[in-house]
Amino acid sequence: MLKPIVSVVIPVYNEFESLPELAQQIREACDSNHISFEVWLVDDGSTDDSWKVISLLHRQDPRFRGIRFRRNYGKSAALAVAFRHVKGKFTITMDADLQDDPNEIPELIRILEEGYDLVSGWKQKRNDPWSKTVPSRFFNWVTQKASGIKLHDFNCGLKAYRTEVVKSVKVYGELHRYIPLLAKWEGYTRITEKVVNHRARIYGKSKFGFERYIRGFLDLVSVSFIMRFAARPMHFFGTFGTLSFLAGFGIALYLSIDWMLGHPLANRPILFFAMLLMLLGAQCFMTGLLGEMIIKPNMERAESYDIKETV
Repeated sequence: MLKPIVSVVIPVYNEFESLPELAQQIREACDSNHISFEVWLVDDGSTDDSWKVISLLHRQDPRFRGIRFRRNYGKSAALAVAFRHVKGKFTITMDADLQDDPNEIPELIRILEEGYDLVSGWKQKRNDPWSKTVPSRFFNWVTQKASGIKLHDFNCGLKAYRTEVVKSVKVYGELHRYIPLLAKWEGYTRITEKVVNHRARIYGKSKFGFERYIRGFLDLVSVSFIMRFAARPMHFFGTFGTLSFLAGFGIALYLSIDWMLGHPLANRPILFFAMLLMLLGAQCFMTGLLGEMIIKPNMERAESYDIKETV
């Protein structure tokens, strides 16, 4: 079997109704444009008939492959495992709910062939209720300002990559929405976006609630810290610790001189503040040293995901 041009990765969680139609649309979009492809459908612990449909799609067309988790690990886990299997020159991710349009695939590939490392979809016109669109716009604005990457829609599941990008990034936890940040961290800076067609949901219901924005904000803080200080924790903790200790030491020195000049310290609360600053500074400094000793924690859990079967 020839190496495919594009690998399509689709996390699946209770989407059995949409899978046959989605598979047909991918097949038509790629075959009509003479694009060789493979599809990796990752069943993330579905409780419906999703795996039966995936197995049937594979028997009908071997280009459709499946991975099945024993339980629900989350979207990042599904992407991380599939990224290890893809063989195409390019990799495209999309959701399984038919809201992402497979007809965007040829244009996404064309943009990558212009030299870009990553193309992020932008759902400029969303077919979602305001309860999802308004928080999403605020979230994307905050992420854009914090990351320095000018993308309008970090949450869009439809993204295209050069495959070396997805082989390099470490996706874990719930960092799937921050793959552009992770790619930039790895040196893939040629990032752009494309307005994509966003369709109304036909089957099922959304698996994400408002809590994803809270988790998303916490993940943003986490990944921003890791991007800057994962390889040099002493730069963060040591700087803060040193400044805190020096400030406390300066205050204590001033109070010591004042005491030697005959002024009592018993009624000087600032003495306790100085002691607190020095103690906090010493603790932060030691935290930085410990961080240097465990500088490369095993954050990628892909090896521990319990795969039930593969087709």
